[in-house]
Amino acid sequence: MKALLTLLVIGINSAISAERPNLLVFLVDDMGWQDCSLPFHRGASGEALATDLNRRYRTPNMEALAARGMIFTRAYAHPVCTPSRVSIMTGKNAARHQVTNWTNPAGTENSDKDVLHLRSPEGWRRTGMAADEKPLPALLKAAGYHTIHCGKAHFGSRGAFAQDPKAIGFEVNIAGNEIGHPASYFAKDSFGKRSNHVTGLEKWHGKDEFLTEVLTRELCGAIETAAKGEKPFFAYMAHYAVHSPFQQDPRFSANYPDLPPAQRAYATLIEGMDRSLGDILAKLDQLGIAEKTFVVFISDNGGDAPIPNDNANPIVSGNAPLRGKKGMRYEGGIRIPMIAGWAKAGDGEVQAELPVTPGSRTDDLVSLVDLFPTLLGLAGAKDVPLFDGHDLRPYLKGDTSYHRPQWLVTHYPHGHNNDHFSILHEGSWKFIRNYADGSTELYDISKDLAENRNLTKAHPERGAAMEKVLDEHLRAYGALMSQRVEAGAER
Repeated sequence: MKALLTLLVIGINSAISAERPNLLVFLVDDMGWQDCSLPFHRGASGEALATDLNRRYRTPNMEALAARGMIFTRAYAHPVCTPSRVSIMTGKNAARHQVTNWTNPAGTENSDKDVLHLRSPEGWRRTGMAADEKPLPALLKAAGYHTIHCGKAHFGSRGAFAQDPKAIGFEVNIAGNEIGHPASYFAKDSFGKRSNHVTGLEKWHGKDEFLTEVLTRELCGAIETAAKGEKPFFAYMAHYAVHSPFQQDPRFSANYPDLPPAQRAYATLIEGMDRSLGDILAKLDQLGIAEKTFVVFISDNGGDAPIPNDNANPIVSGNAPLRGKKGMRYEGGIRIPMIAGWAKAGDGEVQAELPVTPGSRTDDLVSLVDLFPTLLGLAGAKDVPLFDGHDLRPYLKGDTSYHRPQWLVTHYPHGHNNDHFSILHEGSWKFIRNYADGSTELYDISKDLAENRNLTKAHPERGAAMEKVLDEHLRAYGALMSQRVEAGAER
């Protein structure tokens, strides 16, 4: 089996309307699959299974968007942030674009060294996205879209090609640079100092405002300006929330009196993020363009809530019932919430091209790389480069005969919460290779969502077959592999 790049052909089997939709991607940083009041967990009969985490958090605007659109119960990202963000922008698997770990502002090696005999591949792109990529905003700009970036960028390190979002095709950049998290969420503290200072928001310094709200107001202003023009717009709202530091958004603190301080702060970051979504959707409605705006809600990796992560008893962990968290090879590290649909239901020409059934869902495996062909297809873009994603519009249209290829490779040749691994999802089966000790893991996710039962011994033939397929995909991607360090050698 080969990992084949898909070529987007505009105009074949799908007419593009003369009036094209506005596009809004709402990206949350480090938000887990269970960090919301909207249950993504489903029972054997498809019924929603709410958990204690769903009951803890308040995300009514996510619920409202899902009621108007489609939820993807099995959406995946890379286990850490920069690779996922570059995959959104390029439509390529991280093993192919080779930004396989998060980048730091200095552009230097940042991998943990828990495995003494392994180190990161020498050639991974420590400084971020390559300059020869043709990223999503540049392609949308070429297709006649006005492009807006707001919030966390983290596409490249200081001085590198993709440090400034304008370099990759955004015409407007609000607060995006090389940093991966804010030094502070508080405007009264000037959003912190030194290397993780949030730039471009100086007019807010000293005011009693929170970063999530400030970014929301800034984006709403940029959208209002864009709405006065003749072009459709692409708005990329990439919140710094809910990444650490876990600081309480004071607007919502009173809603969580019984939680310990860090968990209380995290819950307020979640609710503030959801308020932002609601405020932006309300702004679109106020401007009379909600019916013409297509929205995608996603996270960039698994959750990192300040809740004890007990691998021996995953049900009490921060991503329960999933095992693990951000950076890990388990589902809690890579499965994310995802919703797509129109900002407001309507019967105009734009929505006629992509009618989304309210309250619909798919349980198929999908990936962040799929946004690239989906959004470019909606925009009617041309001269699109090759990519790894698959168009999700048939799902959104309710085509039950359509199934994106149900396999996915995740390659992480670095140290972090888990160290040096590759994953192959194939239908309900999941195969993991651990490079540190050469061990393998095999799970049937449909029967063991918490990944408690390693089936390598019970199903050796399946494990061997999946390992062979994994190797074929990694070779096709040109994946860079972990490097072995001899005892006593300098790391």
